[in-house]
Amino acid sequence: MAKKPVEPNKQYQLEITGMGFQGEGVGRIENFALFVKGALKGEMVKIEVEKVNKNFGFAKLIEVIKPSEFRVKPLCPVYEECGGCQIQHLCYKGQLEYKTERVKDVIKRIGKLQGVKVHDTIGMDNPYRYRNKVQLPVRKENGKIKIGFFKQGTHDVIDVKECLIQDEIADKVVNLTRNWIEKYSIPPYDEKTGEGLIRHIMIRKGFKTNEVMVVLVTNKLQVPYIKEFVEIMVDNIEGIKSIVQNINSRITNVILGEENIVLWGQDYITDYIGKFKFKISPLSFFQVNPVQTNVLYNKALEYAELNGNEIVFDAYCGTGTISLFLAQKAKKVYGVEIVEEAVKKAWENARENKVENVEFFIGESENIIPDIIDKGIRPDVVVVDPPRKGCGEKLLYSIAKAKPKRIVYVSCDPSTLARDLNILDALGYKTIEVQPVDMFPQTAHVECVAKLDKS
Repeated sequence: MAKKPVEPNKQYQLEITGMGFQGEGVGRIENFALFVKGALKGEMVKIEVEKVNKNFGFAKLIEVIKPSEFRVKPLCPVYEECGGCQIQHLCYKGQLEYKTERVKDVIKRIGKLQGVKVHDTIGMDNPYRYRNKVQLPVRKENGKIKIGFFKQGTHDVIDVKECLIQDEIADKVVNLTRNWIEKYSIPPYDEKTGEGLIRHIMIRKGFKTNEVMVVLVTNKLQVPYIKEFVEIMVDNIEGIKSIVQNINSRITNVILGEENIVLWGQDYITDYIGKFKFKISPLSFFQVNPVQTNVLYNKALEYAELNGNEIVFDAYCGTGTISLFLAQKAKKVYGVEIVEEAVKKAWENARENKVENVEFFIGESENIIPDIIDKGIRPDVVVVDPPRKGCGEKLLYSIAKAKPKRIVYVSCDPSTLARDLNILDALGYKTIEVQPVDMFPQTAHVECVAKLDKS
């Protein structure tokens, strides 16, 4: 076995020549790649090697010898400990450039595609305070109540008094909850023993409506001083519409249980994406950045190039949000989703917004879409919005077999997007352009919309 050019626990000087998928800096010593959290492209740094694998290693940043022109001081006081954000030390212009370059890289390297127009990432006017939902674990460590985010790579809670990417009302709810727990000595949940009562606090706020929902996730039904909790929230939180107790007694990393008890108000809040109104319950999926969601969905609608005569298939339609946008300019939209509860919500959302030219089906898209085609319904356009793992290969073949004139691919992971574009290219669908959208400023995540035409 060839000797590695670096050794664990030893320090080196390193030039950072690139950025990894998690926002870490990447440099090379004798062509051996090292990933360095907190380092930026263009910097000269001193590092200490922590782990060496066969072809790459990980190192800790010791000192920035020559800083990047894009380096800024993070505004969050617990940024380096918290696992919520990865690139707050990179100025926002630099964040957008990093995300654009990341998409370009995977399109060429993983997708093996040439000549694809990748547009500059669409950012936000204000890249802070954009989240309309936050879920925070509640723990007691060394006698102190902690409510915040997990430290990166652990289940140690970083106590957060203020989070700069969530709405200010969430900060207020968190601090009121912390005070209530301390005042009445309510025992937080202990992951190791399964004992304790308070597991998480979840806050949702309507961007346009300003309606607020507070969900207290508990290990058991009976919680002492729960009426006092309700009174505190009602008296202090402007716009409060819903206070819910969610019961999750399972030993699991899943945050919410299936049982909800309305403690005060109603069991939902409302909000809008564009002109469409949605009811949001504790268990509902709803995009956490409604401003950029509107940008993303309108771009998908633009790429679909609808004139009112098209049949559109919406695979992975979820609760029908994209389907409603498409229905504005389509003759008929058929949405397919495997989660039964989501399909029920999709029908509700269509009725709520008086959209009649949509129809929803429960099941796997790769099975349902061929059935729809067998009934004599053929799509002119297919839209897919899969989870992070991308589309199943069987679905891609089913779509190609249906021979739509256009495919619009909405993606939350550039790597799986590039992989699937490569498959579709071989099936006769040429990727024309890709538009990255910054849904999650201060993090390494980026969403994309791709437009493909039949070649």
